[in-house]
Amino acid sequence: MANSRGKYRLYRSSFLYLSLFVMIILHGCGYHLYSQASLPFREIAIDTIENRTVEPGLQDMLHRAVVEEFTRQGISVNPSARQRLSAVVQKFDMPSLSEKDGFSREYRIVVGVDFTLTDEHGQKRYIKNLGSPFMAPFAGADELGRLLASKRIAVEGALRDVAQQLIGLLIYK
Repeated sequence: MANSRGKYRLYRSSFLYLSLFVMIILHGCGYHLYSQASLPFREIAIDTIENRTVEPGLQDMLHRAVVEEFTRQGISVNPSARQRLSAVVQKFDMPSLSEKDGFSREYRIVVGVDFTLTDEHGQKRYIKNLGSPFMAPFAGADELGRLLASKRIAVEGALRDVAQQLIGLLIYK
């Protein structure tokens, strides 16, 4: 009986030390848990997204990515919301990453977007040249249909990264 009490105390103190260690590590690395009540706003309106590049359809893909990311974070997108977001896609580039036999075989997607957040008092916050922090490569050695499909998937991924980065800047900083 005395032996089982000793084991129980050992387990309990080990659990306490482990819990304390985990809390210190999580606090030290900057990790925080946010509740929906701590969000700076609960709804947002997405105004115009302008595409100033020669790549067609970027404004629609960015709009979809931003709406999905706000929704994923618990913020509803409502046209009558007081917080308003607009954007201008300023840059789109597709530099070659590798070549074979004089033809490009792999590309990466580079985007740059300027965002403007207007609050209920008319105060504007500008976020300039937000781009994907990750390289969005795609291969291009297939037939044209597959190449275009691969390109679209890579562009959507890059714009999703931009939307996630935007949400992080607006909500958590």
